[in-house]
Amino acid sequence: MTVTVRFAPSPTGRIHIGNARTALFNWLFAMNNKGRFIQRFDDTDIARSKQEFADSILYDLHWLGIFPDATEYQSRRVDIYDAAVERLKAARVLYACYETPEELDLRRKVRRTRGLPPVYGREALTLTPEQVAEYRSDGRRPHWRFLLPNFTSDPLQPERTEVHWNDLVRGEETVDLASLSDPVLVREDGTYLYTLPSVVDDIEMGVTHVIRGDDHVTNSGVQIALFQALGAEPPVFGHHNLLTTVSGEGLSKRTGALSIESLREDGIEPMAVASLAVLVGTSENVTATHDLNELAGHFDPAATSKSSAKFDPDELFVLNRQLLHHMPFEEARDRLMVLGISGDKAEPFWLAVRGNLDRLADAVAWWRILSDGPQEPADISNEDRDFLNQAFDLLPEEPWNGTVWKDWTGKIKEATGRKGKPLFMPLRLALTGRASGPELADLLPLLGREETLARRP
Repeated sequence: MTVTVRFAPSPTGRIHIGNARTALFNWLFAMNNKGRFIQRFDDTDIARSKQEFADSILYDLHWLGIFPDATEYQSRRVDIYDAAVERLKAARVLYACYETPEELDLRRKVRRTRGLPPVYGREALTLTPEQVAEYRSDGRRPHWRFLLPNFTSDPLQPERTEVHWNDLVRGEETVDLASLSDPVLVREDGTYLYTLPSVVDDIEMGVTHVIRGDDHVTNSGVQIALFQALGAEPPVFGHHNLLTTVSGEGLSKRTGALSIESLREDGIEPMAVASLAVLVGTSENVTATHDLNELAGHFDPAATSKSSAKFDPDELFVLNRQLLHHMPFEEARDRLMVLGISGDKAEPFWLAVRGNLDRLADAVAWWRILSDGPQEPADISNEDRDFLNQAFDLLPEEPWNGTVWKDWTGKIKEATGRKGKPLFMPLRLALTGRASGPELADLLPLLGREETLARRP
């Protein structure tokens, strides 16, 4: 049996870091088991689903390094769901209900006042043909509920089965169906809610493992019952903890909170996003991994905590710096070229500045400093100006090599008696206009003697 997983967001907004966590959990699980990854868009909500969101989700996944084996749209599979509905009706586990939302709300309130759980009381099962005919003559159209299984042959008895499964992440799980209403699978207008298409697709697509957020634990109890009603073996379920903001708020596609698009536009490396999205809230140390193959080696669904994990964007920059500071030139070359950084000096330049970058695009500012000089005049005292004039008189002749900085500062120290910060800081300000940055020993050969002299204050 080939391990098959799916990532099934609704295309109603741009995915955020929490959605990416689910996608990556599935992708890494498939990688570790030589399995398949299906990208499925649960787009039965016709009013809110948009192709532009589906396209952006695919783009975000590709940016993260996820390339689905297949892409499916539920809106193109309605005939399959229709056939499943007829099977459920024939099995007498899908029944028509005619209550209005107002009537259902009133019944819930009545049950609460009686100390009963506010679940649907299955009143529709007791309707007479005359009552159904009256509803229809009034223009009411039914919605359809799935009859959750119970221990007795009488569907009006309240005792129902408990659903058990061994969760890939959480271990032994139980959902008591007695605490739930029979779920609506089909709306009055004939369109489908989430549950039925999801189960039917998992059956039809051969999904073996469903890995998703732990907000779906209760759904899984209902869906296992529906798998069984359709004569199918349920997949293995795994429910990982959810990511929240630092303040504990949930993430939402609708608000765009921590969207993959916004993180990308902020200059975050994809592996910084992937590393933190996967490893936070697990027993693994959160560290920057170079690629998804390496991250897969750190991935264990069972190592995930049962409590929610707070996602701190500041941690992204820590990982981002780790990745950039060790990124080889071959990996950065094409992106630097797009930024206008190319030629013979591009590689030594990258090796000189990468250890001082928060984002790869920050390299542009250092390229300009080397090419055009300090972008703003440095604040240099008169005393330091006198020192710099003396220092520049001692600048070694060409050819220059990797020892020119050491040779130059050695002469300066001997001639002026300065050492440490009083020696290095004025030189740094004169050459770069900044009080910190890459090692001047690495920058000086890139500047050359003529350009260095041009920066004499």
